[in-house]
Amino acid sequence: MGLMNERMSPQNLKMPQLQLPEPAELYKTTPPKFGHPMHKLFPFDPEYVNLNHGSFGSLPLPVLSSCNMLTEVAESNPDLFNRLTFQPLLVDVRRRIAELIGAKTDECVLVQNTSLGLNVILRNIEWEKEDTIVIFNTTYGSISRTAQNLGDIPPYPAISQFTLLFPTTRGEIIDQFRDHLRSLPKTGKRVAIIDAIVSNPGMRLPWEELTEICRQEGVWSVLDAAHSIGQELNINLSKSRPDFWVSNCHKWLFAKRPCAVLYVPERNQHIIKTSIPTSPTYISPKDRTGPNFVEQFEANGTTDYVPFLSVAAVGWRRRSHQCLLSFSRHEGWKRLAEVMGTRQLDPEGAFTLNMVNVELPLPAEIQPTVEIDAMFENKLLLDHKAYSAHFYHNGRWWTRFNSVLD
Repeated sequence: MGLMNERMSPQNLKMPQLQLPEPAELYKTTPPKFGHPMHKLFPFDPEYVNLNHGSFGSLPLPVLSSCNMLTEVAESNPDLFNRLTFQPLLVDVRRRIAELIGAKTDECVLVQNTSLGLNVILRNIEWEKEDTIVIFNTTYGSISRTAQNLGDIPPYPAISQFTLLFPTTRGEIIDQFRDHLRSLPKTGKRVAIIDAIVSNPGMRLPWEELTEICRQEGVWSVLDAAHSIGQELNINLSKSRPDFWVSNCHKWLFAKRPCAVLYVPERNQHIIKTSIPTSPTYISPKDRTGPNFVEQFEANGTTDYVPFLSVAAVGWRRRSHQCLLSFSRHEGWKRLAEVMGTRQLDPEGAFTLNMVNVELPLPAEIQPTVEIDAMFENKLLLDHKAYSAHFYHNGRWWTRFNSVLD
């Protein structure tokens, strides 16, 4: 397609001006009280009980309306939108995100999801047989499999698993992680994949401290922050300085799915030689005279830019976060554990933001299987029109509750 070759540099062209549509109606009225009154702001089936916001996100109607407007603009002149109009809008979105996470605009690019962003990072690293990839037993499934795949192909870097079992303490996690890194061979690169917030169980790790330990031990830190942006306040990547960081915007930032931000600080952009798929703007490293990072992620195959541009809904996240955080500590979750005769995994809230983990009254000897997963999904979604994530951790069955509505 040769987008950049056809249009040359956007600085040399008069770009069509289009203002990103804000979810205006959201700001014209007093926000509804948290709970049932908020149903009018979401397009949920009235019979569906959404207890699993964390997996796919929940798109507010004002944001959906803005996305529909953008789609109409794109479809009214696809060539104009996909060749010229989208680009200054995308730059503005990257600027907004960079401000939110304490980064520079040109250190942030948009990708479809965190799994893709992490694959961009891990598959650009030039592995050697002496290298080690550190994962956790709680690492998200597709990412632990990515590490396994890299260990299965030449040059066969080693895979080392750090075991994290809840309940625990911040101090134990920090000390045990440091000990684990120090036990690794020091003959090659060591790369640690760290969850900022674990998917299952939904727990916020002391990732800033773990990142600092990586720096002290000469280990590259790759942050799987899929649940972070919009759920964690006061993220400052320029201060915490991870080597790489990726977060979904369609979860707790309320953007349209799929959308994620890939952060690569300037000091490490030479490592990311190519986007996935490789862009027509790719320049061989031997021929580069300057950066070739941002432009590769602006044009690497036909895509729908509307989810990326929907991050203009950042204002919604700012208005809703405190309500969500309060609801996550709601007495309802405590009451649920009491009804089932079980417990919360983190009753004091030391690791809890917007996701609460409650034990299920199932025998510990029942092990996870594909059949059990299917049973949970079919029973909850088809029979009860509700869903919360289920998982097996530290010898017990748990469910992860997180909702944007009461």
